[in-house]
Amino acid sequence: MSEQHIPVMLKQCIDMLDIHPTKTYVDATFGRGGHSKVILEQLTTGQLIVIDQDLAAIEAAHSLQKQYSNLIVVHDNYSNLRNILQELNIECVAGILVDCGVSSVQLDEGERGFSYRFDAHLDMRMNQTQKLTAYDVVNTYTPSQLLHILYTYGEEQHAKMIVRGIMKAREIKPIETTFQLVDTIKASLPNKILKQVGHPAKQTFQAIRIEVNQELKHLEEFLTQATSSLCSQGTLVTLTFHSLEDRLVKQHFKALATPPKTNKRLPSLDYTLDYSLKTSKAVIADELEIETNPRSKSAKLRAIQKL
Repeated sequence: MSEQHIPVMLKQCIDMLDIHPTKTYVDATFGRGGHSKVILEQLTTGQLIVIDQDLAAIEAAHSLQKQYSNLIVVHDNYSNLRNILQELNIECVAGILVDCGVSSVQLDEGERGFSYRFDAHLDMRMNQTQKLTAYDVVNTYTPSQLLHILYTYGEEQHAKMIVRGIMKAREIKPIETTFQLVDTIKASLPNKILKQVGHPAKQTFQAIRIEVNQELKHLEEFLTQATSSLCSQGTLVTLTFHSLEDRLVKQHFKALATPPKTNKRLPSLDYTLDYSLKTSKAVIADELEIETNPRSKSAKLRAIQKL
C-alpha cells in the first residue's frame, strides 16, 4: 500500500468491532478496502457487505471479491443502508464501520477536482453518476446560497469577501477549473490574510465539496439507520475528519446512550437505554501513526454498541 492508501486507525477500528468470524459486518465506505481486507481475513462463514458511491472504489471492491466469496459489493450511498440490508434479506448486522468524508485517493486524483493542489474541471462528485457538480455550485448559486455554504460547511470567516470575488469573476466568464477558483479566492482576500498559515482556498473547497455531495445530510441519515440496523451487542464505529462530522456523530451517540436530564426536585424515573458508548470521548491517532500517515492527524474515532 502506498501512503495515501493506509487505513486510518486500523487496529483501533478492528478492536472496537470485536469481529466474530461467523457474523455479518458492513464497511459503509469501502474506499480502497484497507479496513475491509482486515475484516475479511478474520471471517470464516461470516460475510462483509461493502458500500461505496465512487465507481473507482466499486471497481476495487469487485477485484477483491475475486479473493473472497463472502464479500458483497453494493454501489450506493451509505445513507440508503436500511434499503440495502432489506434487499439482501438481512435483519441486523454485528458491526458497521464508516470512514466519513472525502478519501485521500479522491483528493490525489487531480482530475476529480476535489483538491486545490491540482488544476482540473470543477467537479468534486463522489458519485460520478450524479448531475450536480462544483461547477454548478460556483457558477449558478446565488450570493446568499454561497454565503450559507461557506459559513456553515466551511466555517470560512472571510466568506463575504470570497463570495463577492466569485460574483465579480462570474460576471466576466464562468469559473471552470480548480485553479481559476483558487485565483478568484486569492484575488478576493487582502495580503494580510493570504500570509496567514494554511491555504486560503481550503475551507471554501471543503464547503463546496460538502454541498455537492450533501455529506452532512447523508451522514445524519446514515447514523439513524446504522444504529437501528445493529444486532444486540453490535457496534457502530465512525471515523470523522472535521468538526462538522464529529459533532453530528457525538450528538447522535449522546442522544442514544445517555438518559434525558430530569428535574432534580421531581422523583427519579427508571430509564432503560438501548445503547452504550464504547468511547467516552473521541479516540485520536498516536504520534507514530500521524508521522507515517498524516491524514490520521485530524481523525476522530467514536463507537457505540447496541445492548
